[in-house]
Amino acid sequence: MLERLFGLKAHNTSVRTEVLAGVTTFLTMAYIIFVNPSILALAGMDEGAVFVATCLAAAIGCLIMGIWANYPIAMAPGMGLNAFFTFGVVLGMGKSWEVALGAVFLSGVLFILISIFKIREWVINAIPASLKLGIAAGIGLFLALIAMKNAGIIVEHPATLVTLGNLAEPSALYAFLGFFVIAALAYLKVTGSVMIGILAVTLLAMLLGHNQYAGLISMPPSIAPTFMAMDIAGAFEVAMISVIFAFLFVDLFDTSGTLIGVAERGKLLDQEGKLPRLKRALMADSSATVVGAALGTSSTTSYIESASGVAAGGRTGLTAVVVAGLFLVSLFFAPLAGSIPAYATSGALMYVAVLMAGSLAKVDWEDVTEAAPVLIAALTMPLTFSIAHGIALAFITYAAIKLFAGKGRDVSPAVYVLAALFIVKFVFFPD
Repeated sequence: MLERLFGLKAHNTSVRTEVLAGVTTFLTMAYIIFVNPSILALAGMDEGAVFVATCLAAAIGCLIMGIWANYPIAMAPGMGLNAFFTFGVVLGMGKSWEVALGAVFLSGVLFILISIFKIREWVINAIPASLKLGIAAGIGLFLALIAMKNAGIIVEHPATLVTLGNLAEPSALYAFLGFFVIAALAYLKVTGSVMIGILAVTLLAMLLGHNQYAGLISMPPSIAPTFMAMDIAGAFEVAMISVIFAFLFVDLFDTSGTLIGVAERGKLLDQEGKLPRLKRALMADSSATVVGAALGTSSTTSYIESASGVAAGGRTGLTAVVVAGLFLVSLFFAPLAGSIPAYATSGALMYVAVLMAGSLAKVDWEDVTEAAPVLIAALTMPLTFSIAHGIALAFITYAAIKLFAGKGRDVSPAVYVLAALFIVKFVFFPD
């Protein structure tokens, strides 16, 4: 049955190798089980319900990707998108988390339509590579700002907006310690470095009396507080249009880049350098986002950590199926997830920020018409506390500078259209 489903022999792999690869991938991304509920809880959502939704959305996404698309790529609620959900939409715009879930649902539906009607290539190719790099870096800096704020490393200041907090506070010390440990372990290529760092800081805080142990295993919490709670009608407000597109664009870019990057490492691309069954892979991602919104979590996306499983020999969807099984097992570790303090996940967020900010190295800094929009995206996302605003300002900047520099013909019509729409939004619908 496994041979028929996944074609193990054709991919020169075995059940043992695929299982090992699945375990490896899961260990590198399991931190989302702890981080996602802690972030969405700040939006007012029930932390236990979000924990269950996170595990179920990840498991369902991995199963679709593994069985239908047959790729060793794992899925879970995406980092950055969950922060935008909480800090950008709910706390920043004052929208309810139900409306935010409605926006996530609609972005997933749009993603499905893009995949069905084969306009995904047009959308992906229409967006300049520099903007994709700037958006990734901006999300990374946004995560870093949130992490430092949550840990008290930076605090508000009436004159300078922000300033350095009290680094003698336990929360700041633990956050830095977690970051140091995770970065060092990652450099040493230790599997599961992020999860190890989170658990190590949590355990140390317990031993020193700064954190309470809530238990290890129990029956899963109820998902009722978030299940089908999305407010789709509320997400149709004009102010939510840019939010829906932000969710869509970030998910689309993230998934496309992850699919190509992981497939290239696993030598899964065809002779033309294209990814076979791309439609199925994108449909798996978009379907998981829709299902995740219904369960009660932010956008589900493909994880670049899947590369660790590919490096361990994973070549088929069986790897993703193993990851799905481990997420389902994780449902019974809710007390452990509830024991993880915010400062323990802050170090993990800072490390993820390092990885995402690395995209700045690929920018052509010699061409100011390409570099300037990147800087705008990277700076405005954290400073406005909004991924949507960062994307909008980056598009406007790119179109304007290219046009004024006499390079207007190098810009695709889609960029001009989006830039114009964003200008209209800022002028006539500023809220």
